[in-house]
Amino acid sequence: MKIAMDWSFRPRLADCLKNYTRQDFSADLMAGLTVGIVALPLAMGFGMASGVTPQAGIFTAVIAGFIISALGGSRVQIGGPTGAFVSIVFGVIATYGLENLYICTFMAGVMLLIMGLARLGTLIKYIPYPVTTGFTCGIAVLIFSTQIKDFLGLQVKSVPPDFVDKLKMLKDNYTGIHWPTMAVAAMSVVIIKAWPRRLARLVPGSIVALLFGTLLCLLVKIPVDTIGTRYGGIPLGFPKFHLPDFPWTNLPLAWHTIQHLFRPAFTIAMLAAIESLLSAVVADGMINDRHDSNQELMAQGIANIFSPLFGGIPATGAIARTATNVRSGARSPVSGMIHALVLLVIILAAAPLAGYVPIPVLSGVLVVVAFNMGEWHQFRRLSRWPAGDSAVFLVVFALTVLTDLPTAVEIGMILAGALFIARISETMRITEVDESTGREDAHNLLTGKEVPKGVMVYRVFGAFLFGAADKLETALKRAHEEPEILILKMQSVLAMDATGLNALRDIYEKLRAKGKHLILSGPHTQPLVTLQKDGFVDELGEKNVCAHLDDSLARAREILAAERREK
Repeated sequence: MKIAMDWSFRPRLADCLKNYTRQDFSADLMAGLTVGIVALPLAMGFGMASGVTPQAGIFTAVIAGFIISALGGSRVQIGGPTGAFVSIVFGVIATYGLENLYICTFMAGVMLLIMGLARLGTLIKYIPYPVTTGFTCGIAVLIFSTQIKDFLGLQVKSVPPDFVDKLKMLKDNYTGIHWPTMAVAAMSVVIIKAWPRRLARLVPGSIVALLFGTLLCLLVKIPVDTIGTRYGGIPLGFPKFHLPDFPWTNLPLAWHTIQHLFRPAFTIAMLAAIESLLSAVVADGMINDRHDSNQELMAQGIANIFSPLFGGIPATGAIARTATNVRSGARSPVSGMIHALVLLVIILAAAPLAGYVPIPVLSGVLVVVAFNMGEWHQFRRLSRWPAGDSAVFLVVFALTVLTDLPTAVEIGMILAGALFIARISETMRITEVDESTGREDAHNLLTGKEVPKGVMVYRVFGAFLFGAADKLETALKRAHEEPEILILKMQSVLAMDATGLNALRDIYEKLRAKGKHLILSGPHTQPLVTLQKDGFVDELGEKNVCAHLDDSLARAREILAAERREK
């Protein structure tokens, strides 16, 4: 595959504004206001669950959300902090510290920008479905686990990053459940789940839970933690510029830092790419449109470069908020920009009020998010999936929960790749062709053809890749006699890799060492180009690469006649 850098940069906003009308703006304004209100509790909750402050989540939604909409390749994509990043951000902070999280996010942004410029957006679709659904369900479980402390009101100093340690913490502290906190959190979950769908289009259930829970705790004086008591409230004003603590002038130390943080940064970049493009695909289906995946990756990259500079965390496309945007009537990226501005107005004008929001209410919101995020129905389908795919799903799910997302995705991709190779290998067949073989096409009928003595014809069918290359030599070893001339019918070989090429070369060299010959019959475009680029066609001789079987048999007779003359 050829990867070429493409410096074209054309946000979808530029196309949408060409024929933009007042009616379009009115629709985008209402959609943006709605999504902005929906995003408020989610942004605060994701910031809190990730191990940072609630305002960090809001700052991310403002900065990254505006950039993703303004520069992205989708008409209705909404960007910001998402549940997919909770476990990763929490783990990076626990392992490397907050400043290094900012550096990781910045590095991830650069990677995403490069991926977009290199036109790698279409490659994301090749990540197997069992891998994406496996880590999505695993992330949902991890979000549940991060809320154990706040949902139950446990009086512990900190929540351990490891899932098993979280369960141990619950086992050691379950007698310390703070019942008022648990009651408020459970009430929030009930309100959100019971809120009628017809009303949710006007006022989302999470906002109702947020307002009702806050008023209840204020009027009844329920003793629960609030954003004000735990974090000192949310600062009033625009997010301040913050340059990460990076050794900019010390090149050796800077390179060491980059190497040290490359793996978590790459994980953030890949997850941002996967989530954003999945969200864009969902949006395409809802509005009958088609996004520009490479432009979307570039916008995601720029957003993640700027987000940590203002105290934000990683951002990506948010499927639930994007769907809300579409259902609210959005027509262009302007709605996403308005959603970010709505959140900015809130932190500029109403930040002090956010200090009264109860922590258990936000915890309840996140529990519902986790429940909705997990694709739990996939567990019921596992028995109907191929066994290999079910195994990949379960391994990725278990490793996401018990280890970390990078390990889960890496091993999941390796297993899925091995599974793919095994399946492709099974499609390859090596069979000797005789009169009983039958018709493959107009040129491959042996009935009525004279096959000279000492000539053997084998048909190669399927992908000639490294998982199947050994089948050729094995089939030839089973032959009842070694031929003077071997003809390989390759009309049904659609792909060949370096290992398949090497297998052909080995057979050719063994035949040549014994004074015998190899003829290739009808190789298609990709295998033929591979053979030509390697120089194998020149080495074999162009006369020994024939268009079809008739020519191959004629060439075999010519070789045999020449050898008889020499004798």
